[in-house]
Amino acid sequence: MSLYRDDGIVLRTWRLGEADRIVVLLTAEHGKVRGVAKGVRKTRSKFGGRLEPTSHVDVQLHRGRGDLDVVTQAETLDRFENLRLDAERFAEASAVMEAVDVVAPDREPDENRYRMLLGALRTLDERPAALVVPAFLLKLLAHEGLAPQLDACVRCGSEGPLVAVDPGEGGVLCETCRRGMAVSSSAVAVMRAVCWARRDPVPSPGPARAPGWVGRSSPGPRPASGRGGRRGGDGPCWPAAGRSR
Repeated sequence: MSLYRDDGIVLRTWRLGEADRIVVLLTAEHGKVRGVAKGVRKTRSKFGGRLEPTSHVDVQLHRGRGDLDVVTQAETLDRFENLRLDAERFAEASAVMEAVDVVAPDREPDENRYRMLLGALRTLDERPAALVVPAFLLKLLAHEGLAPQLDACVRCGSEGPLVAVDPGEGGVLCETCRRGMAVSSSAVAVMRAVCWARRDPVPSPGPARAPGWVGRSSPGPRPASGRGGRRGGDGPCWPAAGRSR
């Protein structure tokens, strides 16, 4: 077995046997990995408390023969204490981690995806806001090639006015084709700013709240091609969240 070390975020855990725990991490250089942390549920464990969901850790693992590696060491980089002390923040953090867990394939590195998640957790921990989770989910969809079409009606191509959004259709719709959920022009502007990394002034967060389907939907296995396949820019998909070494 080969030894490797990386920075990672604990996405989820579950019990294994009497004293062990399986840990799923999104790492910066090795993608999503699953590891067994042996003996971490014992009271004398040296690093059991460091491997909890939302923890940002410097972790060392042995490569296993199958799907599971073995966690041999973990050092805390950030515990995001505010998330752990606030049930609402923790629920929002759980939503973004679950979405990442769904779209991230095992052992396929994607530093942008890692930086997006780390930046989202830091934002929720330090300055939570109503748009953080919807904006993250939209950026994640864009990063995966599944961004909704927002520049014109997804059915007829009309540029406006755009008055509704339907995730089943893959984007926004005009007055003639409208179906799904009603959406304001300011909300469309916010979604465009999020998905396309536009530098236009963003309307105030009150009337410009993203449609509810953004927060309720997790990225699914919809192909990137088709009417809803417009991607965002090539730059980082979330505000700066570089490695903490």
